[in-house]
Amino acid sequence: MESQDKKIKRTEKDISRPEDFTDPDILYQNLVNTVRTYHPSTDFSMIERAYRLATDAHKGQLRRSGEPYIIHPLCVATILAELELDKETIVAGLLHDVVEDTDITLDDLTRMFNAEVALLVDGVTKLGQLSYSHDKLDLQAENLRKMFLAMAKDIRVILIKLPDRLHNMRTLQYMPPGKQRDKARETMDIYAPIAHRLGISKIKIELDDLCLRYLQPDVYTDLEEKLQNTKEERLGSIDDIVAEVKNHMDEAGIKAEVNGRVKHYFSIYKKMRNQNKTIDQIYDIFAVRIKVETVKDCYAALGVIHELYTPIPGRFKDYIAMPKENMYQSLHTTLIGSSGRPFEIQIRTFDMHRTAEYGIAAHWKYKEGGGSMNKEEEKLSWLRRILEWQQDMSDNQEFLTALKSDLDLFTEQVYCFTPQGDVKTLPAGSTPIDFAYMIHTAVGNRMVGARVNGRQVPIDYKLQTGDRVEIITSQNSKGPSRDWLSIVRSSQARSKINQWFKSQFKEENIQKGRELIDRYARSRGINLSEYSKPEYQKKVMTKYGLRNWNAVMAAVGHGGLKEGQVVNKLVEEADKEKKQKMTDLEAAAQLEERNKGQNKPQRIRSKSGITVKGADDVSVRFSKCCSPVPGDEIIGFVTRGRGISIHRTDCANIVGMPEADRNRLIDAEWEENASEKTGELYHADITIYAHNRTGILVDISKIFLELKVDITSIQTRTSKQGLKTLELSFETSGTEELNRIIQKIRNVESVIDIERTTG
Repeated sequence: MESQDKKIKRTEKDISRPEDFTDPDILYQNLVNTVRTYHPSTDFSMIERAYRLATDAHKGQLRRSGEPYIIHPLCVATILAELELDKETIVAGLLHDVVEDTDITLDDLTRMFNAEVALLVDGVTKLGQLSYSHDKLDLQAENLRKMFLAMAKDIRVILIKLPDRLHNMRTLQYMPPGKQRDKARETMDIYAPIAHRLGISKIKIELDDLCLRYLQPDVYTDLEEKLQNTKEERLGSIDDIVAEVKNHMDEAGIKAEVNGRVKHYFSIYKKMRNQNKTIDQIYDIFAVRIKVETVKDCYAALGVIHELYTPIPGRFKDYIAMPKENMYQSLHTTLIGSSGRPFEIQIRTFDMHRTAEYGIAAHWKYKEGGGSMNKEEEKLSWLRRILEWQQDMSDNQEFLTALKSDLDLFTEQVYCFTPQGDVKTLPAGSTPIDFAYMIHTAVGNRMVGARVNGRQVPIDYKLQTGDRVEIITSQNSKGPSRDWLSIVRSSQARSKINQWFKSQFKEENIQKGRELIDRYARSRGINLSEYSKPEYQKKVMTKYGLRNWNAVMAAVGHGGLKEGQVVNKLVEEADKEKKQKMTDLEAAAQLEERNKGQNKPQRIRSKSGITVKGADDVSVRFSKCCSPVPGDEIIGFVTRGRGISIHRTDCANIVGMPEADRNRLIDAEWEENASEKTGELYHADITIYAHNRTGILVDISKIFLELKVDITSIQTRTSKQGLKTLELSFETSGTEELNRIIQKIRNVESVIDIERTTG
C-alpha cells in the first residue's frame, strides 16, 4: 500500500514546503528554479539583489525556531513563485519585513528597485501591523478598513500577505499557546476567508487545516488517528474508482486526466458538524477529479459518469454555467459506487482547475518590466462592496458584523434570475428583499412586493437556485421597514436598509448626538467650549472617517459612536496642543535670545544643503506639498515638534497661510551647488495636461530615459472630453535639470501645458 500512498500524493501537486530545508542558499536556488519554470525572462538580477539585500538586512536576526530570519522571506517568496506571480511581487515577498524590522526605508527600496516594489512592501508592512483583539474592537475595525483599502490599490498586497501568514502558521508550534490560538482565530476569521474569496484554494485549504489544529486540537488529533486507521482501505477504494473512471473516459474517446484525493481535515470536520455525524457516518470523504480539455468534454464526461454510477438526487451542481463569485467553475455530482459507498466527482477543464487552485493569481499576466492584472480583477465585486461599506458605516461593530458575514466560509449560494435573464448570486436563505437590493439600492427602498416564477410570494420567501424573481416597486412606498433587518440574509441589503434609516432621521440623530455629548461633558465637569476648536474636531472626523461635524453628531445619535469617544478625543488633542505651545514658546525665546545684539543675522548650514537664519541644530525637512529643489526661492516654517519645514515661496500653503501663523516663518536659502555638495537628489512633482492620444506616455517616458532621470510614480486620468492629465514624480538635482525636462516635454506632440505642484 506504500506505492498507492505515493501514487495518491502525486495526483495533486501541493504548494512546496521549503521550510523543511535550512540552508538559505538552497532555498534561494529553489526559488529561482521555480520562477524559471513559468517566467519568460532569464534575467534574475532583481531577485538576486533583493535576496542579498534581505540577507544583509536581517543578518543576526533569528526566528523563534532558532533559524536565521532570512528563511521566512525566502519561504514566502517561494510560495509566491508557486502561485506564478510576477518578479515585482517575488521581490516584495523577499523584502516584506525589511522596512519594519531593519534600517532600510521605503525610499531606499524605491531607489534600489522601483516605486512598484516599494508600494507593495509598504502595503504588506501596514497589514503586518494589524492588531486583532476582541477587546479592542475599534482598533481592529480601523485596521481591517486599512487592509481592504490597501487591497483595492493593488491586490498583490494581499497575495503577498497570504503566503506570509501561511508560513507563519506552518511554524506556529514555536509560539506560546495563547499566541497560537490568537493567530489561528485571526487566520480563521479573516485570512482564510479572503483566500477563499480570491479563489486560492491551495492556500485556503492548508490555512483551514492549520487553524483547526490549533483551535480544536482534540478534534484534529482524533480525525488524524481515525483517518490513519482507515488509510489503506480508503486508498484502495480511490484507486479502484480512478482506474474504472479512466477506463470509461478512454472508451468514450474523451481525453482526460483522472485523480483521486481525500478531503482535507477541515472539510470533513465541517461536514461532521453541519450534519451532526461522526466520522464513521461520513462516507463521501474522498473525491475524484476529472480534468478535460474543453467545456464540451466536461458535459460529455458527466454523461458517461451518470451512466456508469447512480447519481444521488439533489447533489448535482453546475458551477460552469453559474460560476461562484470567486471565479470557481466545475461540475459537482455525488454518486453511489459499485461498493455502495457514496463519493463525489468534480469535472472541469485544465484552465478551470488552474483557476480553482490559484484563483485570481492564475489570471496574472506577465510582461517585462512588471505585471498587470487583466479584467478578472474586475470580478472582485465583494471587495468593491466592502469598500462601499467603509464609506457608509461609521459604526465599527456594524462594519465588523457585515464583514464577517460577507467573508463567512460557511455561506452557501443560490443563483436567481431577473425577468431579463441576468443571474444574481446571493447567500443561501436570501429573500426577495436581498434580491431587490442586489439589483439597486433604489429598487430595494421602493419595493412593495415580489413575484417568483410568476407567482406572488411573501417578502420573507426563501429564494431557491433557478428562481425567476420580479420585484414590484412603487413611488408611493414609504421605504423599508425595520422588520426587514431580521429577514434579510445578505450584508449588502442590511447595510443599505440601515443607511436609509440613518439618512431619514439625520436631523433627529444630529440633535440627539449633541445632547448626548453635552450631557457627557457636563457629568465630567468638562467645559465643552474650550475643546470645540475646528482643528480638534477635524482630528475626530479623521479618526472615524466622517466628512463633517454633523456626521459625527449623527453617528453619536444613532449609536455608531459613543459620546465618550468623541469628548475624550477632543480633550486629548487640546492637551497635546497645550504641551506643544510651551515647547514652541521656549524655542522662540531661545531664538530671540540667540539673535540679540547681532548686527548680521546668523545663518546655520544644514546637511540638506539649506542655510536657515538663526536656527542651530534644528532638523530640516522638505515639504511634500510643493517639493522644493535647489534653485527655487524658499522659506522655512517652524513646525510643532518636527523641526523646520522648507517650502517654495509660491507654495499655496504659504501664500494662503493665516496671519496668526506667519510669525513662525523663517528665512532660508540654498547653499551654492547644494546638490553637488550633499550628493542628494530632490523630489519633484509636475502635472502635464495634454490631448489624449496613443503613445503620449511612451514619448514622455523616453525623455526621462534619455536624460537618465528615474520616474518614481506616474498617475494618469482622461476626461470625457479627451483631456489627459499626467501626474509625474521623479528625482532631480535642481531647477536647471527640472527646467530642461519641462522644456523637452513641452515639445511633445499634444502637450498643452505643464505645471509644478504648489500645495
